[in-house]
Amino acid sequence: MTDEIGSSISAEIRSTFAEFLTIKGLWTMALAGACATVAFDFFGQSLSPMLGFANLAPVPLANNVIQVLFGAAYRPGAEFLHYFAGMVAYPLGWILLGRPIARAVIPSLGWVIPAAIYGVLLWIFALYVMAHLVAGNPPFLAFTGITWVALIGHVLFALIAAWAVDWRENSK
Repeated sequence: MTDEIGSSISAEIRSTFAEFLTIKGLWTMALAGACATVAFDFFGQSLSPMLGFANLAPVPLANNVIQVLFGAAYRPGAEFLHYFAGMVAYPLGWILLGRPIARAVIPSLGWVIPAAIYGVLLWIFALYVMAHLVAGNPPFLAFTGITWVALIGHVLFALIAAWAVDWRENSK
């Protein structure tokens, strides 16, 4: 059973990778990343504070990572890191890993639930791996208000990115 699932996942990833290496695939990634990044930033830096919740600060967090890795902060690099992650790395992760794995394991599930799970995984990566293990902050930023806004923001990001990918694939 495990070998079958592994083979199915491998086949889905290979197939998706071949589809991705087209002009349409690259545009899909760019569109999904741009839409999702705008939604993430709008939610985390506008809506959340307007509603009295924490303000997300992805660029200062990225600057903290740069400072730890290179010994000095560099705001332009932090801006680049934030936008590269949002417009390339995270949508690429959905297109080449998240979606193919979901299709192979539970093909009837659609994209909404797998995308929400992918968003939780992005949140874990951002707040545990990058913020804690790399930048030295408390795990999940000590579970303060920003932690939960970041969770919603990352799930929103993943849902918007997955929706854009689905929309592009189903548009003629």
